[in-house]
Amino acid sequence: MRPVASKTGWLLSAAALLGGCSLAPAYQHPAMTPPATFKEGAPWQAATKTPAPAGKWWQAFGDPALDALEARIDAGNFDLAAASARYDQAQALVRQARADLFPQIGVSASVDRNRLSANRPISRGLASTQTDKIMGGSLAYELDLFGRVRNSIAAGRANAHAAAFDVEGVRLGLQSQLAATYFDLRGLDARILLLRQTVESFQRAFDLTDTRHSGGIASGIDVSRAQAQLSSARSELSAVEIDRARDEHAIAVLVGEAPATFSITVADPQTRPPTIQPGLPSTLLERRPDIAAAERRVAAANARIGVARAAFFPNVTLGAQGGFESVGGDWLNAASSFWALGPLQAALTVFDGGRRAAQVRQARAEFDEAAATYRQTVLDAFREVEDDLATQRLLVAGEADQAAAAKAAERTRDLALIRYRDGAADYLEVVTAQTAALDAERALLQLRTRQLQAASDTFRALGGDFRAGK
Repeated sequence: MRPVASKTGWLLSAAALLGGCSLAPAYQHPAMTPPATFKEGAPWQAATKTPAPAGKWWQAFGDPALDALEARIDAGNFDLAAASARYDQAQALVRQARADLFPQIGVSASVDRNRLSANRPISRGLASTQTDKIMGGSLAYELDLFGRVRNSIAAGRANAHAAAFDVEGVRLGLQSQLAATYFDLRGLDARILLLRQTVESFQRAFDLTDTRHSGGIASGIDVSRAQAQLSSARSELSAVEIDRARDEHAIAVLVGEAPATFSITVADPQTRPPTIQPGLPSTLLERRPDIAAAERRVAAANARIGVARAAFFPNVTLGAQGGFESVGGDWLNAASSFWALGPLQAALTVFDGGRRAAQVRQARAEFDEAAATYRQTVLDAFREVEDDLATQRLLVAGEADQAAAAKAAERTRDLALIRYRDGAADYLEVVTAQTAALDAERALLQLRTRQLQAASDTFRALGGDFRAGK
């Protein structure tokens, strides 16, 4: 017994010493040098809102209806639920990989009754019947001498972290999508209110023209032109209401509710975009969940190189078994016990036609792909921030010009109608002025909607309140 125990202890000690061996390359974060500042990072508008609390960037817009809708995403959105389920799957895969760190223990029991022939060799002509009862257990353990198991666990953990960051990315994307759709809906609300006022105005103009025609002052052409303007405005109102209904249905799905039971009252809250401080580009690497997820996938690919390399070294396993066996009545005693230590097996493939070398090359190529994807993700993030900052800056200037154009078009429309009423102009001048005024006001509303959508997308591009290290 002592020599066996001594050998076993030596083997376990050697395994413990070799257990720290890992064939994965030392992980280095993919190099990516961010610019010192954003090109479009200079202040571009005066502050209009108080900064939002951490974690609720949409509150910077100061719209209670939007706040209430955003609060429903976590509980109601099924895309987010699916992303969370993928994270749970990744965690389960880590636990599966961790199981290989521990011995596999099994138990078994059997009862076998046999009758031995009286004519069997060396039987002395006597038959015999016996019951063989066995109860025992077994143990099998892979000695992770070259880090295959530990690198598999490391890769699984990195993938699980990436899946967690994916959940944050999906959440942020849904929040931004909801805000953009909501602002589009509110922009359509403003257009609906504008068109309703326009229809009323065009109706009064038509009534005036029809009255003048009845009195022989206006021609039938003027009446037709007034009728065309009125009908066109009504048609546009119907088209805008269709678009609004689609936005309302989209918002219902985002918050996890059937469109049939969901509605938002038409209103024009006159929301203005907040000031957004983009910070330094270097902080973007910590704020974007997609960047954090891409980096963790690089780490997972690095660990899988170690798994592929370990296939070049022996796979060492240790086995043991023991239990009780007896053909008598009393079998759970020392006399009926049995045990075996071993076998200690080492298996190594000597020739595989280059399969393992190809697997290592594949693992390295996957690492290179993950690193390139990470760098591209970072560049795309910088581009998205610059795009949104430039869009907001230019929309501010465009809104000021369009507001001046709308005011001038309104004055022209009012003057044209006065001139027509006084008989100094025909109705064509009125129609032209009305069309120009409506186009200018419509364009102004669209610019304001784009400002709000660009601001919400800027929050998304900056990562919301996400921090990779939290």
